[in-house]
Amino acid sequence: MSAQPPMPRSGTVALVGRPNAGKSTLLNALLGDKIAIVSAKPQTTRNRIVGILSEARGQIVFFDLPGVHRPKHKMNSRMMTEVRSALEEVDLVLHLVDASVSWGGGEQFLFELLEPVSQPVLGLLTKIDLVKPREALLPLLEEYHSRRDDAVVLPISAPKGDGLDVLLTEVFDRLPEGDPLYPDDVTTTQTERFFIAEVVREKLLHRTRNELPYTTGVVVDYLEESETLLRVDAVIYVERKSQKGIVIGKGGRMIKAVGQDARIELERVLGIKIFLELHVKVHPRWRDDVRVLREMEPGAAAIDEGAWGIPPVDSED
Repeated sequence: MSAQPPMPRSGTVALVGRPNAGKSTLLNALLGDKIAIVSAKPQTTRNRIVGILSEARGQIVFFDLPGVHRPKHKMNSRMMTEVRSALEEVDLVLHLVDASVSWGGGEQFLFELLEPVSQPVLGLLTKIDLVKPREALLPLLEEYHSRRDDAVVLPISAPKGDGLDVLLTEVFDRLPEGDPLYPDDVTTTQTERFFIAEVVREKLLHRTRNELPYTTGVVVDYLEESETLLRVDAVIYVERKSQKGIVIGKGGRMIKAVGQDARIELERVLGIKIFLELHVKVHPRWRDDVRVLREMEPGAAAIDEGAWGIPPVDSED
């Protein structure tokens, strides 16, 4: 009598870590596709990004969560609410710790946040390609075990692919047996509108580097697709007029460069020619405006400008 093939395993997995721990980079590496934007600036991920990996062993539904931090605005409070909510829902938690930097109070805050979590927690030391020599990882492994003595801890490098096969095996081994939660050809649940806005924000963060604080948001307020062209109007929100000047740049060069970078990336990922038009609006307290924040969520529809709680001050193409 032939042995029965193993039952597929399917479940949800949260990616949790401090800002810049490498969550989005890991998600993109595991899926082999760009699902989440990546930036060296903190608080790049502001919503729960869902990435879905399907293979013969089963299906993993990853939740790429905002970086754990102490909130100061409604936007940040919503981010942390998203983190806490996901920790109660998932089958497994991946706790990412950046191995290339020293641990401080923020990391301790995250350990405390995870302490009451009943689901299994798998520790990940990320960015090990930046740790020289490799023996320097040993004290970090000991430090992690001193805080969670029963945890399995894996060193990984998402850009290099180091440790990812072992990681997936460990994840599948911990998921419950069951049928896939999504069709095999689905890799994310976020809308095209949300993804476009995120790519524009990524290119803006890259171009402005240290000039602009982390106070920009992007919303796509018009989207029209034909057989050969996707027309997009997107709005970049800033809090002050001086920030608007930085985004636009001298002679409009900055916003033109951001638009070009985003268009090239979007055409590559979406496989269609893009006509992208960007606008800049000043909205002094958009990070505290619940209606604005809803427009920036993965499932949000187009902006209804008449419904804004605090209207933008001005705009410029």
